[in-house]
Amino acid sequence: MAIALTIAGSDPSGGAGIQADLKTFAAHGVYGASAITAITVQSTRGVESVTPLEADLVTAQIEAVAADLAIDATKIGMLANAAIVEAVAAAIKELELPLVVVDPVLVSSSGDRLIDEDGVRALCAELWTRARVVTPNLPEAEALSGVRISSQTTLRDAARRIRDMGPRAVIITGGHGSGSEMIDLLLDGDEFQEYAVARVDTRNTHGTGCAFASAVAASLALGRALPDAARRAQLYVAGALAHAPEIGRGKGPIDHFWQTKYDDHRKGREARKEDGNSIPGLQPSKPSR
Repeated sequence: MAIALTIAGSDPSGGAGIQADLKTFAAHGVYGASAITAITVQSTRGVESVTPLEADLVTAQIEAVAADLAIDATKIGMLANAAIVEAVAAAIKELELPLVVVDPVLVSSSGDRLIDEDGVRALCAELWTRARVVTPNLPEAEALSGVRISSQTTLRDAARRIRDMGPRAVIITGGHGSGSEMIDLLLDGDEFQEYAVARVDTRNTHGTGCAFASAVAASLALGRALPDAARRAQLYVAGALAHAPEIGRGKGPIDHFWQTKYDDHRKGREARKEDGNSIPGLQPSKPSR
């Protein structure tokens, strides 16, 4: 069975962080292991406080898991501060953790800061050279690249600048954009690919970045190529948004297990000789180069 390790913060509301990562791994048929970097007090309405763990304790968790399980892919989420970033980067190198997917978590969905300035600098300097791919959203891509993204040209400029910081590939997700489609941009080496799917109009966006990066890591753990992983992750998150449960008083969580529910429902309809092959509102556009 494929195994993925997530190294991230804990979200007691279950919509983001470690909890969302493990749900996403499970939804893709991948066994999930975890190392917690920080304890947050948060809900769908926002983050009240963040308590980072000691860097040595984060390292110890990673070492315990890696000594016992054969890790196929590694997802990095919230790291909180420079000490944790450096500890995680060192563990990745020493333990040779494979296929590292970095979600550069700077702020929460509600706008609360989740890493300090020293941590951001350490993230770029220490961790990105270990990454197979980093997955910033549009605001994160602007903050990390220093490029104001206002067009496809500036979007590609931002991706190049981030790629030049060390990761082999960059996916800038388009959920924070506008228009009828959500467009994700993949830069793998020197090759660009764009993926589009119908935009989902919902307030329930808590943890979408976590789910996207974890879906990419799950696909990589299963042996899929990065372009396929990027497309599958986009469609997975779009479906999770479209099927989001209406819970919470703020930005609610997505439905991490929507595919399983849909597949079960479809199989039941097919057993009754009914058509169950379409997902309204989720007809993907073809990839473009």
